[in-house]
Amino acid sequence: MADPTALNDPAAAPAPVGVPARFLTVMTTTDSEQKAERLARGAIEGRFAACAQISAPVTSVFRWNGAVETNQEWQVLFKTASARYAALEAYLLDAHDYDTPEIIATPVTHGGAGYLAWVAEETS
Repeated sequence: MADPTALNDPAAAPAPVGVPARFLTVMTTTDSEQKAERLARGAIEGRFAACAQISAPVTSVFRWNGAVETNQEWQVLFKTASARYAALEAYLLDAHDYDTPEIIATPVTHGGAGYLAWVAEETS
């Protein structure tokens, strides 16, 4: 197996501009703890992500269909390999009950070598 941390070693220089990160955190939200757990569990069972963390309710204020809405939501943060992003996104779009679910990916630029190796293994 190739070194999964080559672009994510804290001691290494940052990856050159234009080189994609090898790992991502991906966030979504949903309107109940049970739905958040279902999304998290499905992503882990499908190996779309190695880990999913569910945060306590947050208050979201947003514009939807021309009106300003305020709702409680649960955030789900997935840890995954970049190579699994398309599969994770497809899973979330299929499993989520929102018309337009929030799906935001953030590159992991540095991380613990052991942890990132585990993410790579669990998503392969």
